[in-house]
Amino acid sequence: MSKAPPSLSRRISLAFGSFFGILSRPEFAADVDRLRTGGAPEALTSLPQPAAPSAAPAPAPAASAPAAAPVPPVVPATLREADTAAALQLLSLLQREARLVDFVQEDIAAYSDAEIGAAARVVHEGCRKVLREHITLAPVRAESEGSRLTLPAGFDAAAVRLTGNVVGQAPFTGTLAHRGWRATEVRLPQLAEGHDARIVAQAEVEL
Repeated sequence: MSKAPPSLSRRISLAFGSFFGILSRPEFAADVDRLRTGGAPEALTSLPQPAAPSAAPAPAPAASAPAAAPVPPVVPATLREADTAAALQLLSLLQREARLVDFVQEDIAAYSDAEIGAAARVVHEGCRKVLREHITLAPVRAESEGSRLTLPAGFDAAAVRLTGNVVGQAPFTGTLAHRGWRATEVRLPQLAEGHDARIVAQAEVEL
């Protein structure tokens, strides 16, 4: 009858004892290494093996288990620097047409809702003008917001973000909360040689 496997506490004790034994006893480390690679410890291999009875037929070789498929290595994502000049140029356009930077940098806690609403209307009109002139936008999804849809396996995770109770694997069925936006064309003005894009808005000196 085979011996019952050791308990969890016994296995923890064996793990710690083996760890320090491997560090302090090279021969013990060699036995553990042979066991992990499918061999027998040196103490067992050195014992004389009983001779097999001559009349007994040799056992048929056991069928070898199929080799496990190799796990592909994890390739880290390649990062690239963002085009800061184009981003600052767009911010400069939003500042020029909508005073966006002034509006965001202003502490609006002291203003009333009516005053904030009047300023937001001006900012909204200017931002809308910049987007219409320089960027063409289209929805990522054609379905109406609130409709039910199913995302198949292999869907574009860069274009669709899952929210809520995300468990399991695709296909996923859910409700479209936002159609998303995709820039289909960008028409930013060309920059003159030597232009400092970090100057989002020039300081103004009135004479």
